[in-house]
Amino acid sequence: MINLLPPTQQEELRQEERFKLVLNLGIIILAFLVSLTLILFSIKISLSTDLKIQKIYFEQRNKKMEGLEIQELEAKINNYNSTLSKLIVFYHDQLDLTSMLEKISQALPEEIYLTTLNFNPQISQISLTGFSPNREILLQFKENLEKTEGLEKIYFPPANWIPATDIDFSVNFKISR
Repeated sequence: MINLLPPTQQEELRQEERFKLVLNLGIIILAFLVSLTLILFSIKISLSTDLKIQKIYFEQRNKKMEGLEIQELEAKINNYNSTLSKLIVFYHDQLDLTSMLEKISQALPEEIYLTTLNFNPQISQISLTGFSPNREILLQFKENLEKTEGLEKIYFPPANWIPATDIDFSVNFKISR
């Protein structure tokens, strides 16, 4: 094809073609950049939404785990309280033998000594045997036992009172709760 246009117009046409080509490429690149920006923006929104969902899920799991830990802690506390209640009941029902033996020791005159001491926990009874140099000291021991708080049903067998001196005696009594 032969171009009959003068060289200046041919140059203008070439420049116009170049301008259209540059303009089309610019529009295509601009459209590409705008599309890329919109795609990246939508990805950012999607990821931020997923992140918020994961945070909410994580917080719910933490609350659930804290709830489980609290329930486990409450179960342990209830177990300890139950055990302590049982111990309190157990110790409340027990006799304080140490204080009873101390009371018996205080009721015992200096001249008397004990040879045996037996304790029956089923019926809370104590049996003592011992030696008294004479009947008056044994009578004093009996009176001291009768005055002692926490002792009941004190029984000295009649055979204890027969000899006047060198008496091997026995006595039985119950501990009141």
